[in-house]
Amino acid sequence: MRILVVDDSKAMRMIVSRVLRQAGHGDDTIEEAENGAQALEIIRAGVPDLVLSDWNMPEMTGIELLRTLQAEKIAVRFGFVTSEHTPEMREQAIAAGALFLITKPFTPEGFQEVLSSTLA
Repeated sequence: MRILVVDDSKAMRMIVSRVLRQAGHGDDTIEEAENGAQALEIIRAGVPDLVLSDWNMPEMTGIELLRTLQAEKIAVRFGFVTSEHTPEMREQAIAAGALFLITKPFTPEGFQEVLSSTLA
């Protein structure tokens, strides 16, 4: 499986990658992008199996990325990993096609639970 982790913080990308491995995705290919614009280029070049994106990033936010993918009819399993989480954000995310919203801080068990139902 190919997973794209999108976050403007290199430290957070490393943490998400480590937690993915701890959650049972150690054999998967984990790629990184530092913002939505860079992620869009990567996705256009070859759609990954899953995108895990932060919400707030420079150049292109996570929700803008998801809406662009929907507008371009690029089908990809997409979820948010973000420190912000309001009912309005959750509604926007689901309406735009996100499968889940994981709130920071998170655990390997939390990732495993969400991803097992998403990737089943």
